[in-house]
Amino acid sequence: MSIQVLIIGLGQFGMSLARTLADRGIEVIGADIDKDIVDEASAFIEDVMCLDATDEISLAKLCPKDRDIVVCAIGSREASILTTALLKQMGCENVISRATEKIHERILKAVGAKSVINPDEEYGKKYAYKIMFNNAISDVSSDDIQLLEVSVQPFMIGKNLIELALPNRYGIIVAAVRKGDKLTRPFPTEKLTEDNKLLLVCTDEAIEKMLKENM
Repeated sequence: MSIQVLIIGLGQFGMSLARTLADRGIEVIGADIDKDIVDEASAFIEDVMCLDATDEISLAKLCPKDRDIVVCAIGSREASILTTALLKQMGCENVISRATEKIHERILKAVGAKSVINPDEEYGKKYAYKIMFNNAISDVSSDDIQLLEVSVQPFMIGKNLIELALPNRYGIIVAAVRKGDKLTRPFPTEKLTEDNKLLLVCTDEAIEKMLKENM
């Protein structure tokens, strides 16, 4: 996949995200204020810089507007809000910011984040289900197959699952369709809309092939 992802803040979450994307062939640009962390990340990120992202001049060195996706993974609430606001002022349209709680999330969206993620909350929800069902629900990925939730891609809008033929073309199974907060079973003849999300059972190779052929 020929996209560039800029990750600002290489703590536990940012580092894990950067490593996972890099392992899957995504071009990652990284930045952190801690030199020791930058040195660690340089083992698998070719382009990584040590800088204070809350400083506008330093942040501009990363050319954030030129990146396809910018992830503000900074753990500090104040620093993440300021960095997100600066990224928006610099013209970044696809900024994903990390939040630690609901008020933080609302502020990040108000200052320009396109979407917000709370990794601690998401992990807590997943682990709660594992406890409730006596560990019957496994993690979302394995060596061979993954369970992924993806936004409906442009080539899918206005088409139904029969027309897309994802199982035959790519070996991808649509397990469910998310409409807002509601997860529903897929109806083969129902047309997909831009705000839908798909829960897919697939391999890395299958999802990459689908995206490459339809970009």
